[in-house]
Amino acid sequence: MLTGSQTPPPEAQLLKKPKGAPQASSSPLHPLKSPSALPCSVPFRHRPVLVLSLLALQLLLLLSARFLPAPHLLLRRRSHSTYHPPAATLTDNPCPSGRIYVYDLPPVFNADLIAACDDLSPWASRCIALSNGGFGPPAADLAGVVPSSLLASWYSTDQFAAELIFHRRILNHRCRTADPSAAAAFYVPFYAGLSVGKHLWSSTSTSGDRDRDCALLLRWLKNQDPWRQSNGWDHFITLGRITWDFRRSREGDWGGSFLYMPGMENVTRLLIERNPWDGKDVGIPYPTGFHPRTVAEVSEWQQFVLNRNRSTLFGFAGAARSEFKDDFRALLLGECGRAGKGRCRSVDCGGRRCGNRSAETLSLFLDSVFCLQPRGDSFTRRSMFDCILAGAVPVLFWRRSAYVQYGWYLPGGDEGREGEWSVFIDRRDVRSGAASVKKVLEKIGEERARRMREKVVEMIPKLLYSATEGGLGEGMQDAFDVAVEGVLRRFREQQLRLHREEDGRV
Repeated sequence: MLTGSQTPPPEAQLLKKPKGAPQASSSPLHPLKSPSALPCSVPFRHRPVLVLSLLALQLLLLLSARFLPAPHLLLRRRSHSTYHPPAATLTDNPCPSGRIYVYDLPPVFNADLIAACDDLSPWASRCIALSNGGFGPPAADLAGVVPSSLLASWYSTDQFAAELIFHRRILNHRCRTADPSAAAAFYVPFYAGLSVGKHLWSSTSTSGDRDRDCALLLRWLKNQDPWRQSNGWDHFITLGRITWDFRRSREGDWGGSFLYMPGMENVTRLLIERNPWDGKDVGIPYPTGFHPRTVAEVSEWQQFVLNRNRSTLFGFAGAARSEFKDDFRALLLGECGRAGKGRCRSVDCGGRRCGNRSAETLSLFLDSVFCLQPRGDSFTRRSMFDCILAGAVPVLFWRRSAYVQYGWYLPGGDEGREGEWSVFIDRRDVRSGAASVKKVLEKIGEERARRMREKVVEMIPKLLYSATEGGLGEGMQDAFDVAVEGVLRRFREQQLRLHREEDGRV
């Protein structure tokens, strides 16, 4: 039954018989139906010639048909909606997960903060620490500690410099687009860590000071077309400090309230420490000092640390904190001292001794098979990444220090692979005396420890930030590459879920 205007569809028009067309007879002798009804007026002597002519004509038709396109190919060419490009065209796409648009923010949200680097800390200027695009000054103090051929790739990098590092790299990303309508993801290069951080220890700063730039940024974003179209679902940002510095829930408490502001609930955030109960937080590695330029440099470093002769079973770099009752770091320093020579060596980091320029700390990790990693000021600490970079196996005492933090980078989670690259000793067992760090590590044995170190060394490329604007190349991903790929994958899966939900409502 026809609907609407009662006009038949085009294919029905093609099937209709033209008016005045001759009607086929139902007689079996109709010339179009009966192959035996040859013209009777043809003389008998000419019939062989006629038969031969018909046979020749059939042969020509058969040969011609071999060179005609198959019917299904003809149909595909006619229907542009069903055309599919060749597989080679699909695989040659350098950005299969989509392109990234980088907002050109007003300079108050990034460039002006760097220009005012003398005022970012109440204690000292941060201009040198944030130089070289966030890498800091060259680490000349590592001469004789690292191979001379790699010394130029080592810097005194500040642990809170990720915002600058990501901004520089993403501006040169192969999948960056200047057309927001062509983007699958939108990057917000706001240096929130620098903006909030300069007020964290100031005696004259208020909660309003810590929130001012963040509120202004969100007001600016909400006037942008891409934001209005998605309400921030396809936006991401790098925050160079731990998540807790942006989660002030009450007036007068620590930090800013950026992550609790309306609008931020949909944005994906890359942080050096995430909130394990917030799925929009993604943990990324702390910046360390090694910023190689090529795959060859990474491979040279991996061979150097893997073949290193390690004279100490375990090492610990940290400072006791007398203001804390039952300080766990002090407990570990005491256990290290009792372990004896050749079993444990420590570096006392009191008085900011283990800052960004510490050859002593790197030397300790290079000489140790294992390195103790208690929690820092928060649950994570940069020292764990310095330890892994040096090819030593981290020993953890809080699961939140790594296992629920860096799911895109460290084997573990639901896979139960934490034991491949780390040792976990429950801090409560150490406090009670039920577990001795020395005895636990001695039981591991040389062969298993070697396999663990091999796994640690294998992980190194994805935990460092390359100095090359386009990345390491040759298919080797660094920490930045892993983060961007993960964000694009997350947004693509999010879009697919949305399409499925819409299809289900139809």
